[in-house]
Amino acid sequence: MSPDKESVAVAGSGLVLTVLASSQFLMTLDSSVMNVSMATVASDLGTTITGIQTAITLYTLVMATLMITGGKIGTIIGRRRAFALGLIIYGAGSLTTALSPNLAVLLIGWSLLEGIGAALIMPAIVALVAANFAAERRPAAYGLVAAAGAMAVAAGPLIGGAVTTFASWRYVFAGEVVIVLLILLVLRRINDVPPAKVRLDLVGSALSVVSLGMIVFGVLRSSEWGWVQAKPGGTAIAGLSPVVWLVLGGLLVLYGFLRWEAHLADTGGEPLIDPRLLRNRQLAGGLSMFFAQFTVQAGVFFTVPLFLSVVLELDALQTGIRLIPLSVALLLAAAGIPKLRPKANPRRVVRFGLASMIVGILFLVAGMDPGANAGVVAVPMLLMGLGLGALASQLGAVTVSAVPDSQSAEVGGLQNTATNLGASLGTALIGSVLIATLSTSIIAGIQADPDVPQSVQERATTELASGVPFLSDTQLAAALEEASVPDATAQDILDINSDARLEALQVAYAVTALLAITALFFTGRIPRTPVGSPERKAAPEPTDRRSS
Repeated sequence: MSPDKESVAVAGSGLVLTVLASSQFLMTLDSSVMNVSMATVASDLGTTITGIQTAITLYTLVMATLMITGGKIGTIIGRRRAFALGLIIYGAGSLTTALSPNLAVLLIGWSLLEGIGAALIMPAIVALVAANFAAERRPAAYGLVAAAGAMAVAAGPLIGGAVTTFASWRYVFAGEVVIVLLILLVLRRINDVPPAKVRLDLVGSALSVVSLGMIVFGVLRSSEWGWVQAKPGGTAIAGLSPVVWLVLGGLLVLYGFLRWEAHLADTGGEPLIDPRLLRNRQLAGGLSMFFAQFTVQAGVFFTVPLFLSVVLELDALQTGIRLIPLSVALLLAAAGIPKLRPKANPRRVVRFGLASMIVGILFLVAGMDPGANAGVVAVPMLLMGLGLGALASQLGAVTVSAVPDSQSAEVGGLQNTATNLGASLGTALIGSVLIATLSTSIIAGIQADPDVPQSVQERATTELASGVPFLSDTQLAAALEEASVPDATAQDILDINSDARLEALQVAYAVTALLAITALFFTGRIPRTPVGSPERKAAPEPTDRRSS
């Protein structure tokens, strides 16, 4: 290739990488912005923190349940067309979100439309990288795209905090519409992956959506319905909470999905996912770590901003500033580890990352006391960022290198499913633990306080049995004043609420730490030798081809 042509190719590939990285940035930005703006958004839309938790959970759930189907649709209609269609749907969702007057419209715009758009965009990104970059340049391209997602996680709290504080959180979503339009204008410069004559497994798609949806929705409603025993006065099915039936039913449907996919593979059909991929030891290890990382990450990102914005009553910008140590450490670790230690043992790096996250979360557990201030999150956020960056530096290469290039798009769909399912379950689980603990603690505190009148105790027991809003002292004091509660009683209730909030956060952090510790037991499937080392020059670890 002549120097002129080579320079044109480099410029063209730079544009392609900018487009794909910008798209990955968009897909990740929403949740990190919403996390620091939860209190403001809830107040603006006239809903509660539980309502915003529902929106965050459903957004990642829609992506998780449709990601594999979205990848298959891209195979059928062409990756660039699927990418464009996803951008249009995503842009429509962003515009709807920016204009939403209430929670219901927010759920339609953000959780549903943006989730559907992302499910078409993210699998296409993996395939379009392969179509636009030579084999030797793909690892770097995948790394830069992944770094764009890490940058969104890191910069999102600060961007969201600044925009929310000085203008409105709605401008973030309006800005996304502008970025979508700019990407659509240059989309034709990207080489396409032509359509393939394959059939969409509609039965498998329906089973995957129903199974994951039932499980996550059950976990999400556990704080209101109870996990196994139905809460007093709550909904019950055959004497038990609907949650246990939803989770059990979801697991059974998930088993049916796996059996259906195996049946299609054995009979020459076209399954939604190749069941043999799930028996690939290295791929399964990478996916399990992605799931664990995003479960823990979602739990921390849901609870830490609540402590800062509700307990300490910081504004969104101040909340975002307190998360800067996490952002800086994440970027430095994600970029620095591959550069400084390119031959590092991936399994050791992943275990180090998990250990760093565990220590950081335990610092949070120990720091939740009545005298806690914003400084208590500085070291934990630094350790969390270091751990997340360490995981980000290894896991993408582990999963992509587990299979031949021809299956990279399918692996991308599985990887995105694992991350979004982890984020969805993490937000639902930790949020439900937080609200359930808060409700129980407040009820117990009010009933045990002799200064609280019996009528207030009975009212609290009735109203809080289905869950209690996570309120700041200012919000609760205003509500008590509006209800004409005597000053002495109101102060007692404020003290009880303050103690209950810290206890609920402490329990939520402890459960998050438990999840991170559990993940350590599954690190044995991460390879010891780095991708690209001489020991791994041969073909990737063979996939078990025995029928299940």
